[in-house]
Order: sequence, then C-alpha cells, then structure tokens
Amino acid sequence: MGRGKVQLKRIENKINRQVTFSKRRNGLLKKAHEISVLCDAEVAVIVFSPKGKLYEYATDDRMDKILERYERYSYAEKALISAESESEGNWCHEYRKLKAKIETIQKCHKHLMGEDLESLNLKELQQLEQQLESSLKHIRSRKSHLMVESISELQKKERSLQEENKALQKEVSCQIAYTEAIHCIDHRRV
Repeated sequence: MGRGKVQLKRIENKINRQVTFSKRRNGLLKKAHEISVLCDAEVAVIVFSPKGKLYEYATDDRMDKILERYERYSYAEKALISAESESEGNWCHEYRKLKAKIETIQKCHKHLMGEDLESLNLKELQQLEQQLESSLKHIRSRKSHLMVESISELQKKERSLQEENKALQKEVSCQIAYTEAIHCIDHRRV
C-alpha cells in the first residue's frame, strides 16, 4: 500500500521540523546531483536552514560561475523585456499618432473635394473657402508663369525661323541672280 499525500503546511514541532528539514535537504541536494549527472546540466542549489546555516550544491563546485551566468542572463532578460515593452509602447504611441494624422488628412482631402461638408460650421467653411481661393491663386500664378515661359520659347523659335527664312531667301536670290547672269552670258555667245 502506497503512502498517502502529506498535507503541506508548516510543521509546528521544532524537533520534527529540524529532522524533516535535514532529510528533505539531503534529498534535494541528491536530486540536484542526479539531474546534473544524468542530463549534463549545470545545477546550483542554495538552501538556508531555519537557523541560517548555508547548504549548497553546484555542478563541479562552480557556484560562482553559475551565479555569474544567472546574473548575466537575468540582467539581459530584464533589459530585453524592458526594451521590448518600451519599444512596443513607443510603436503603439507612434501608430496612434500616425493613424490620427492620416484620418485628419483624409478628412481635409474630402473637404477640399467638396465632400462631407455637413460636419463643418460657418467659420470652418469660410476657412476652407479661403484655403481654396489661396490654392487657386497659386495654381493660376504657376499656370501663368508656365504660359509666359512657353510663349517666350515660341517667340525664340519664331525669331530663329525668321532668321533662317531670311538666310534661305538671300541664298535663293543669289542663286537666281547667278542663274540669270549665266543665262545672259550664254545668250550673248550665241
């Protein structure tokens, strides 16, 4: 017949508590040794008795190295978790800001396109009207500037073509005069 479960609660009798501590401590240290041998694991166990006496077990008596490794791991883990949560918080905040900006820009775009104007009051409509008029002035100014540049370019081309035309007319006149002179000389010989 198997042993029944022992209810886990503080043992009131001081002597029984000391005996149980001693037995269980030895069992715990034995289990720590077994897991280190069987599984090739680095194990460290630290136990303080009720009287404050230290009992410890470390794989290959490397308690200092195991504790240093634990501290490095623990520090790195905390730093990583802290950085991740801080970074996540920053990204969430940045996401909310950008989402709000996009919504504002989309709403403004709709208003500029003449949509969803029912939500605007008189002052907002007047501001929108001024903004549109200002935009139209800039558009017309840019359009005028481009038209002036285009006209100037066309005038340059026109002058160039006129000069080319004059040069061709002069050349044709010279050719005609030359042809007539040759024709005259030929008639005199005959």
